[in-house]
Amino acid sequence: MATPPRPGFPARLDLGQGSKPPARAPTRAPVAPSMPTPVTNHSAPQAASMGRDPIPARARMVQQLAADGIADLQVLRAMGTVDRHRFVDGALLAQAYEDTALPIGLGQTISKPSVVARMLELLMQGGLRGPDGKLGRVLDIGTGCGYQAVVMGQIASEVYSIERLRDLHEKARANLRPLRIANVHLILGDGMAGFAKGAPYAGIVAAAGGEAVPDAWIEQLAYGGRIVAPVATTPGQQALMVIDKSRQGIQQTLLEAVNFVPLKSGLA
Repeated sequence: MATPPRPGFPARLDLGQGSKPPARAPTRAPVAPSMPTPVTNHSAPQAASMGRDPIPARARMVQQLAADGIADLQVLRAMGTVDRHRFVDGALLAQAYEDTALPIGLGQTISKPSVVARMLELLMQGGLRGPDGKLGRVLDIGTGCGYQAVVMGQIASEVYSIERLRDLHEKARANLRPLRIANVHLILGDGMAGFAKGAPYAGIVAAAGGEAVPDAWIEQLAYGGRIVAPVATTPGQQALMVIDKSRQGIQQTLLEAVNFVPLKSGLA
């Protein structure tokens, strides 16, 4: 099946650039990855307003992720590359590298670093990779402030990130613009419908949970690809679900409990 051409603007933000759950990696004394050059806007004054150099805080965050069982070095390096404090409000800068979800407006949050890392590691374990070891084209459902999309851009060749809330879409555009990242594309649209113009995807990750994974996501997933998304298990409860797609069929695996905002349709 021929890969469709990449969509143009507004999809592209031109920035100048049933089985048993798999066992998690055992906790062990980690070998901390070296800190790569951060994805950052050096002209922004936010780091100074934190009252301390954010790099040690980011390094400690990565070390804790490794100690808690995140073993994929690409994921750890990606988490250590992206400045999380660039994506939170000024009043919350001191909490930027704590393992906590933080409000970003409109009832939405930036996910805990441990949750982002866990979902991306699951994606790396099952998604389609290229010769360079990176994932191929991936779809991010629920852009929010843009943080997860940028982290995904470190482990995937191309990222399409879709957001239904116009104000958050514009906020993410503003956050990404100074970073000049060429392989992350922001889309204003209904995430429940996915983004057919970019399909097929090597992997799909969702930052919101519904009663079930939409059929559109499964249809847009490539054979050999993987979806990682929260789903409702009982009223008020969610769990991570992994869906692997092959020519033999669909395999669904339910994992640990999580807490995400509800998955909704339409634009707002």
